[in-house]
Amino acid sequence: MEEESLPLHLGFIVDGNRRWAKDRGLPTLEGHRRGLKQVEEVAEECFKRGVKFASFFLFSTENWSRSQEEVGYLMKLVILNVDRLAKKMLKNNTRLAILGGRERVSEEVLAAVDKAEEMTAGCTGGTMGVCFNYGGRDEIVQAIRKMAEQSMEISEEGVAKSLYHPEIPDCDMIVRTSGERRISGFMLWRAAYSEFLFLDKMWPDMTKKDVGDILNEYARRNRRFGK
Repeated sequence: MEEESLPLHLGFIVDGNRRWAKDRGLPTLEGHRRGLKQVEEVAEECFKRGVKFASFFLFSTENWSRSQEEVGYLMKLVILNVDRLAKKMLKNNTRLAILGGRERVSEEVLAAVDKAEEMTAGCTGGTMGVCFNYGGRDEIVQAIRKMAEQSMEISEEGVAKSLYHPEIPDCDMIVRTSGERRISGFMLWRAAYSEFLFLDKMWPDMTKKDVGDILNEYARRNRRFGK
């Protein structure tokens, strides 16, 4: 695929892990485990095909309201996997960037994700953005607070530079799985001119072929940016 027809930044709203497990008579936690595996596979395929940024909405600020068992398992998944993931990404020259607030997240989890980010900071082959403890409105509020603290002029450029990981560009296309047709606060600032694609399949069923289909669909879109 020609470079000009490729999205610079693909965003994924990872949805359907729990329903995938329920449909198969499996524990909810197994859906999350399988979902994380597919996040890695999809990210790798994006970078292999020339996408520079791939972001995944994994845990929202609203997800704290889920059961203590489920939230605890998700935090455990982070601790058990983020170091392994970072080492794998380092080998592949890809970078990990965590987007989200630090409130309510344990020191153990924060230490693990900080170490993973630092480990891959110098990698240049692609950036995997992980939206963790993330809310789109909260990101904008935090950006405005940062601007106020630094006495910055209020402008679109200023907000963009004050977001989590401001080097990550606007989303060219946002993909949501599981048949839901909403963005649930994902990348609200960066989604201003995003293309949207809603897939009926559950996230754990995503494959490398789906990445190719998504890129083909993006290439067919006519992006006019209001012109």
